Amino acid sequence: MKKKNIDRRDFMKGSAIVAGSVMAGSLPVGASAYVNPQNKKLRLALVGCGGRGTGAAVQALTADPDVELVAMADAFRDRLDDSLNNILRSEHLADDRKKNVKVKEDHKFVGFDAYKKAIREADVVILATPPGFRPYHLEECVNQNKHIFCEKPLATDSPGIRKVFGLVKKSEEKKLNVVVGLQLRYAAKYKELFGRINDGVIGDVVSGQVYRNSGGVWVRPRKPEYTEMQYQMRNWYYFNWLCGDFIVEQNIHVVDLYNWAKGDFPVLARGMGGKQVRTGKEYGEMYDHHYVEFIYPDGTIMNNQCRHIKGCWNRAGVTVVGTKGIVDTFGSGTVSTHDGKIIYKHRSKNDPNPAQVEHDVLFASIRSGGVINNLHYGAMSTLTVIMGRYATYSGREVKRDDALNSKVQLMPPEVSWDDTPPVLPDERGFYPVAMPGKSVVF
Repeated sequence: MKKKNIDRRDFMKGSAIVAGSVMAGSLPVGASAYVNPQNKKLRLALVGCGGRGTGAAVQALTADPDVELVAMADAFRDRLDDSLNNILRSEHLADDRKKNVKVKEDHKFVGFDAYKKAIREADVVILATPPGFRPYHLEECVNQNKHIFCEKPLATDSPGIRKVFGLVKKSEEKKLNVVVGLQLRYAAKYKELFGRINDGVIGDVVSGQVYRNSGGVWVRPRKPEYTEMQYQMRNWYYFNWLCGDFIVEQNIHVVDLYNWAKGDFPVLARGMGGKQVRTGKEYGEMYDHHYVEFIYPDGTIMNNQCRHIKGCWNRAGVTVVGTKGIVDTFGSGTVSTHDGKIIYKHRSKNDPNPAQVEHDVLFASIRSGGVINNLHYGAMSTLTVIMGRYATYSGREVKRDDALNSKVQLMPPEVSWDDTPPVLPDERGFYPVAMPGKSVVF
């Protein structure tokens, strides 16, 4: 947003830790990524072969007729094989694009270090593993000069997000295209609505109500043959070192929307949360509800609630309140005055799928020699929701700088199948859960 958008470089200067990691050193001449338009084929690697990775690969193949999927990597071979089969059978992928799926047996990489091998084979990389791995996989892509599509969020802890901030300037200097999977920024409805915010139609943004309430997602049962590491990797959504809790993994979409509307990022969080209904051991460490007040530099407040409990009322979206009116993203999306008069309603029923649009934009930019880089706002919104988790888990007010500079590390820099996971169940099979007022979480 033009009026109040926080400058990336100003933010970097605000933290000694981040500034040191970003500003150190310069890049050699010739380090930037470049795709010769005469070399029509773009080699694609998929790192993380779950449902989201599979869908992203289909969208990348759809975006450009000369993209070839040449390498795949996953911790599990069965996930890789299932993904490849699903890509080839996808009803969303045209038959003439399926011929561009060219993953040879020796380009199917399995294990925790498989990502490095797959990245080497590609011009463009899709990163869709559990988000705890994201900072390290992003680092490898940037070091290897690859264009990137990476799913959100970008980390699960403070050391991870500091690493991502350290990659912002480096990726920019290398002229890498980096699209982050906060696809609502690419949706026609939100661009129309928030464009009106930017134009001042509702005046100054003074508050917001942000919701991500649903019944929850999948649970993968433990099997007798699983080691503890295998079980947690299979059921990654319920372990904070891998997922970050759903306040981070899912809720980031709507929090990022409000950050976009506000043109700024919060500096303080305070809230509450707990584990009231989903108390079974299969839900790991995750809370089932969170509520956070996010306070912005001008003192205004965004109220955010998210919940994973079945049988309750559900809502996902944002209401943005300005001095002159209100933008409501629910339903078709409206702009109204404070007396209830609707002055704009987004009526299109044929808007393109924003998850496809983000790939279309990425590959068009690569082809044209342009640069799109979403890494900064993706990192800032990731930091926002991590700060929110710290607030609900601890029961304390959490300042942004304290969240950013925390030394508490959930995600190990390196993982192997022989390692003990960072969190273990007790003798009854239950995992430790953060207790507000008692637990040290940041």
